[in-house]
Amino acid sequence: MNEQAAVAKAPTDSLPKTLLTGAQMLFVAFGALVLVPLLTGLDPSVALFTAGVGTLVFHGVTRVTVPVFLASSFAFIAPIQGSIASFGVSATLGGLMVAGLVYVAISQAVRLKGTAWLHRLLPPVVVGPVIMVIGLALAPVAVSMATGETSDHIDYGPAILLSMASLLVTLVLAVFGRGLLRLVPIMGGILFGYAMALLMGLVDFTPVREAAWLSIPNFTAPSFHWAAILFMIPVAIAPAVEHIGDMVAIGSVTRQNYLQKPGLHRTLLGDGLATSVAALFGGPPNTTYSEVTGAVTLTRAFDPRIMVVAACFAIALAFVAKLGALLQTIPGPVMGGIMTLLFGSIAVVGMNTLVRAGQPLTAPRNLVVVSLILVFGIGGMQFGGGQFTLQGVSLAALVGIVLNWVLPSAEEEN
Repeated sequence: MNEQAAVAKAPTDSLPKTLLTGAQMLFVAFGALVLVPLLTGLDPSVALFTAGVGTLVFHGVTRVTVPVFLASSFAFIAPIQGSIASFGVSATLGGLMVAGLVYVAISQAVRLKGTAWLHRLLPPVVVGPVIMVIGLALAPVAVSMATGETSDHIDYGPAILLSMASLLVTLVLAVFGRGLLRLVPIMGGILFGYAMALLMGLVDFTPVREAAWLSIPNFTAPSFHWAAILFMIPVAIAPAVEHIGDMVAIGSVTRQNYLQKPGLHRTLLGDGLATSVAALFGGPPNTTYSEVTGAVTLTRAFDPRIMVVAACFAIALAFVAKLGALLQTIPGPVMGGIMTLLFGSIAVVGMNTLVRAGQPLTAPRNLVVVSLILVFGIGGMQFGGGQFTLQGVSLAALVGIVLNWVLPSAEEEN
């Protein structure tokens, strides 16, 4: 135990080393952090700001005890794209803010009742296919971007070359990379694709030249509409359940039980408040980053104060306007190539949730629940109209929860 404490304290012995380690943690998270706003149409500078503020909020709630960094959540990419197309940016942010409050409500229920009720309400047979719907519902959007359909000045040939090259580099780094390289496959793929686009003359630097060096990020206020809120609330279910796994993962690295201290209710509360605060300023929802957990494992930098340093760096970079403008010059096909992998990866996480549960999916009850979640979520089924339309992930999650509740269990069937 004394040895562990010494390891945890080591990074804070020297201020320069603490600053350097904090900057490295932000570098590891940077590619994924800015990818979400770039894919969803939100401002990457705002995302940097809200990642930093959200991380500080989390550490304030948990009293700087968990070495995690919070930033843009991949689980919300497809829902944000769909919501912005249907309801606009401001209403989408309102839905995201309420989704963060769902985390808060869950955290208080966990504080009062423990986690048993959560597993009964959301067993793997519901959570798994809902995560799959999140990944696959807007898969055609990734293909459209990869093939240049969404780009005015890039034809199919150059687009497919850029997207597949970016995808290939990302795959190679993810599978064959070692050390720090394995932690930043997305950034590697984007940098390679961007370099190719530069050589092909497909990058327009006009926005960078016109941008000021320092500027306040383009904050956007949320507005609240029932349709957008109903669309977004169920999306919070899967990341909230996944949050438990994240806390167990970082706890296994640092040999601490964060479910007891500071407590799952506190970490969920911090995550939920970070997401709501992010939406308040116009940023994407926040979640704990596995990339940073991997970096903690590699560097043995267990001191949570390092993440506070990384958060402060993120906030400072948010005010460098030329950086935000540079990020917006990344061609659509480069991002589309990365998206094809990301959306598929989210679906695989859902499949893995089902596999680990070890339940027979061909059993009548499980077959009905999984099948209807997938078809309703991906097929475009919708109920209602106007402000009270249920469709996509929200409908899929609701159908899964209701079916799991009303159908007899496997024991009762026998």
